[in-house]
Amino acid sequence: MKKILLALLLAAGAAHAQVSVVDDTGARLTLARPAQRVISMAPNLTELLFAAGGGGRIVGAMNYSDYPPEAKSIPSVGSNSQIDLERVLALKPDLIIVWESGNTARQIEQLARLGIPVFHSEPKKLEQVATSIERFGVLLGTGDKAQAAARDYRAKIALLARHYGRAAPVRVFYQVWDRPLYTLNDQQIVSDTIRTCGGQNVFGKLPVIAPEVSVEAVLAQDPEAIIAGDEHAPGDRGAGMWKPYGALTAVRRGNLFTLDGELLTRPGPRTADGAARLCEVLDQARRRRP
Repeated sequence: MKKILLALLLAAGAAHAQVSVVDDTGARLTLARPAQRVISMAPNLTELLFAAGGGGRIVGAMNYSDYPPEAKSIPSVGSNSQIDLERVLALKPDLIIVWESGNTARQIEQLARLGIPVFHSEPKKLEQVATSIERFGVLLGTGDKAQAAARDYRAKIALLARHYGRAAPVRVFYQVWDRPLYTLNDQQIVSDTIRTCGGQNVFGKLPVIAPEVSVEAVLAQDPEAIIAGDEHAPGDRGAGMWKPYGALTAVRRGNLFTLDGELLTRPGPRTADGAARLCEVLDQARRRRP
């Protein structure tokens, strides 16, 4: 009986203890106690919060927060073009988590003016997904579950790095959208995934995170593999748009691949699954070399 009472007292103390973490802007965020009512301002943040053991504490989320399935029932607070600030206030959050790449500067400023603690999240590398889960665990007071999820994720990434880290490089063009034609540079987590799989992003050095490129620029780079996300809208041609360009190495060798874009561009626990699939297709490209 004494042990049970002691455990309850320790749990109660933990629920009211001050917590403090540094966010991805380098700012320290300190809460008087672990957050109980959280608003997630991006789908990947919702996934990270669930992984950290805090799914039940999310009282509001940005649109397209659809994974895990339980996330679909969370009240919406808006889209990446418009936030319902009145809705945010009505939900009485004690923590708001924003994604620097997914929320506009104006939106972040609006949220900051509400006087509610804001944590800035911006995982740009595979390892930062794990550290994000751990920091969310600190903010929520769910450290044990968060650390277990981070360990599981790290183990998957480490296995891929060991298997593909010394593989022959594959020059890759990653296609986000085709009208206009967008890609991602080395500051986005997709490029770190490509590197882990032994690939090289042909547009990785461009200064803009999501640069628009021309068909001519892609032809000039002549990638060995072209990877596009799933076709979500009518008229989206995906990787198939390159089939008429028979001189491209990727076309000649049959290296036009379609992968689940959410697994690659949403920095979250499922990124490990997206990375595994990406490594597999790049290995296919290697086997197709003459």
